[in-house]
Amino acid sequence: MAVTKLDGVEIDRRDLATGSTIYELYLKPVSAVQRSTISVEINSKITIEEIERKPVRQMLIYVLPHSHHDLGYTDLQANVEEKQIRNITRGIELARKTASYPDGAKFVWNLEVLWGADLYMRRGTESARRDLIDAVRKGWIGVNGSYANELTGLCRPEELLQLFRYSGQFGQMCGVEVNSAMMSDVPGFSWGMVTAMSQAGIRYFSAAPNYFDRIGTFMVTWQDKPFWWISPSGNEKVLFWIPWTGYALSHVMKLGNDLVSKYQDRMDEIHYPYDISYIRWSGHGDNAEPDVELSDWIRDWNQKYEWPRFSIASTTTAFSDFEKRYGTQLPHFRGDLTPYWEDGAGSSALETAINRNAADRISEAAALAAIKNFNTYNPAAYADAWRDVLLYSEHTWGAWNSVSDSEKPFVKQQWDVKRAFAIDAEKQSNALLEKAASESIHSAPSNMIEIQNASSWRRTEMVYLSHNISEVGDHVTDSHGNPIASQRMSTGELALLTTDVPAFGTSHYTLSAHKEHIPANPVSYKNYRLSNGIVDVLIDPSNGDIAAMHLHSEEQNLVDTKKHRLNQFLFLEGSNKDHLRSSGPSNIVVEDPGPLVVSVRIESSAPGCKSLTRRIRLGAGMDYVEISNTVDKLQAPLNPHPGIGGPGDEFAQRGSKESLQFAFPLSIPNGEMTIDIALGNMRPEADQLPGSCKNWIPIGRWLDISNKNIGVTWITLDAPLIEIGEISATMLGSQRDPTVWRKHIDKTQTFYSWVMNNHWGTNYRAYQEGAVTFRYALRPHRGYDAAAASRLAMGLSEPLLVQKSSSSPASPLLLVEPSDVIVVTLKPSEDRKAWIIRLFGASGEDRTVKLVWASSRTGNSWRSNLAEEQLEPVGNEIHVSGWELVTLRVEKKM
Repeated sequence: MAVTKLDGVEIDRRDLATGSTIYELYLKPVSAVQRSTISVEINSKITIEEIERKPVRQMLIYVLPHSHHDLGYTDLQANVEEKQIRNITRGIELARKTASYPDGAKFVWNLEVLWGADLYMRRGTESARRDLIDAVRKGWIGVNGSYANELTGLCRPEELLQLFRYSGQFGQMCGVEVNSAMMSDVPGFSWGMVTAMSQAGIRYFSAAPNYFDRIGTFMVTWQDKPFWWISPSGNEKVLFWIPWTGYALSHVMKLGNDLVSKYQDRMDEIHYPYDISYIRWSGHGDNAEPDVELSDWIRDWNQKYEWPRFSIASTTTAFSDFEKRYGTQLPHFRGDLTPYWEDGAGSSALETAINRNAADRISEAAALAAIKNFNTYNPAAYADAWRDVLLYSEHTWGAWNSVSDSEKPFVKQQWDVKRAFAIDAEKQSNALLEKAASESIHSAPSNMIEIQNASSWRRTEMVYLSHNISEVGDHVTDSHGNPIASQRMSTGELALLTTDVPAFGTSHYTLSAHKEHIPANPVSYKNYRLSNGIVDVLIDPSNGDIAAMHLHSEEQNLVDTKKHRLNQFLFLEGSNKDHLRSSGPSNIVVEDPGPLVVSVRIESSAPGCKSLTRRIRLGAGMDYVEISNTVDKLQAPLNPHPGIGGPGDEFAQRGSKESLQFAFPLSIPNGEMTIDIALGNMRPEADQLPGSCKNWIPIGRWLDISNKNIGVTWITLDAPLIEIGEISATMLGSQRDPTVWRKHIDKTQTFYSWVMNNHWGTNYRAYQEGAVTFRYALRPHRGYDAAAASRLAMGLSEPLLVQKSSSSPASPLLLVEPSDVIVVTLKPSEDRKAWIIRLFGASGEDRTVKLVWASSRTGNSWRSNLAEEQLEPVGNEIHVSGWELVTLRVEKKM
């Protein structure tokens, strides 16, 4: 006989079998922590223990089953694809098997991201596709709207929108609204995500980062602290919520009492104020199968215990229930959650640049198709191109042993697949652009050319004609017979200065064998100074760096030379900044002496490189200087003991680490720094939410430093990472201590383009080699104008297009006023019955926008979304808030 007493009062009496026995007792709940004594008397022998009784939280805990989608890493990408397809089938089977279970224990499988579902629909049989659609309709499958676990800081504006486009398409197939998104592993998200998700109808965002490595203070700051994340315009919001341990709870704990106890301790420790919470349950490891034990465990737990209650659910179910109860009580935060893992894209700088430019090229091709010929727009071809762009920016770069065993076939095969996404995106984008641009060019006279502007503003720029197009001669006249300034370049190209090419329109020119026309205000080069009467740039002949830059007639040198010089090459081995090295003596060659274009080549030796070649180019009439830096990289030393120790080995963590930067120290008294991000605009520190990465920052197209009177806009075409104020990207290998990360960014006018690194110990590349070019532009100006910065940067990213032509100039398709509201996307609708136009408030100020169409073929106009639906009718005047994105659908009369 066993007699059990609590604080001296008998609470249980029972007979026990011989041997060890475990039995449970149910006690009355306590409202506060209470110390008690429990005793068990067996055959006159008493055992006494002190216990601590805690209040049981009367909490509903939603459980979201899913598989973390790593496209590679644990296995070859093809094998992972098949596994995630099978996981959908298994999820449906488990839901069917448990359909009769009590509510809360019925299995629901969440599609974490949608590339697996896309493959399922592409590759599956008709019966399998029907099964998935039926499972979604029944609620067995929860649909989340992101296509991939993306490094959102790398995304171009339309790329960020395309990340959520398939959710609308898949939702329409299934007859459901997709209003939630999951993203896992990646710590931090670009602010424009809120805008992009809102365009897709997504209201709920379950973010579940890696819970320990290279995450700075992100998890410490935000896990279990739901809030409304407000868009840059202030007009949109999503419910942002990180669960405890991110997506990895099932990796570190098993189903059972210990899990419940530790979870309640966690809630008590942080004083969690709500009685609804949620956890992710992603199986046992990355790319894991659905957990077959989950439904049975929850059924048994809920039958046995009153609190806490567990309920298997979709993201939408969990978040909508939470919003109904607490939505009005949640805090609102507006700012950038600057991401951390984008630094790994610098381990493959060439492919990152290729992918970045392919995204811009796809956007330009779609605009040309909308302007010239809807019939050239093939929705499937564009979707495939965007898919490749997205899957390059997806967070899985390579194998788990990519650094420790870099030459292993398993590693190389994964990198070949990853690299192919960028290469294929480039090929497809070129093909799409060529198809959209080609119209009657085969019968065109050899001396007539057409310059097409796919942008929403008039453009005056230097255009470079290939030798093939310009072989007729060097003299150029416009459509009225007026001579246009031109110059034959050392490359064989013909440079010509175009003026006022109409928005969404064309300008036509005729070439002849006459002498080049000289510009009225030529550009010059003398004593290492380039000058065109607008901008002056002085090169230091000893090292090839830029020592001075002036806005013409201003005394202020816009370069701060106290520590570094403008466009100075910097190489760092390891993390000790005392070992920072620069390039060697320079050899300066004038490639093109003017009068229309001056181009100077600067050759140097450089540590870590076979060579360094920098070019500086200035054109007559241009208010910006162009820089092109080609790094011919030497391969970093390989692991001398490949395969030993894995990612945690000393070599993977610290060996052969290096980084390359170009310095841009500016001198603008009291200058304020502003950074362009996709679908937004951000000031370092001021617009960064707590937990943001400050050691490095992903950048969109431009950065500007200005005071009220003068400033400089800096544009980067190929390299997406910067360091601000100092060389702060020195975090090598695994970094699990939140306290070692940079806490604050002081106001500064110095920044660095961080172009290459191999700092990770896993996933990203161990080395890169060969020639990579990084292009920049610098534009001194009088006062800050965010829209002007965007127009210039977009113009350089999506250059004017040249082709032979015999047709007369057509009327521009569309005029958008004012010009500080920019059309970031113009495309035919997917059904090819309408124009889709995305207006962006690029000035940061509220505007009333007027659309003037040249064509009488336009029908009704509608406010629309990523699904291109007719939401509400609009007139020719549309209100656009600062930093707001407005999507319109303008019907085409057939």
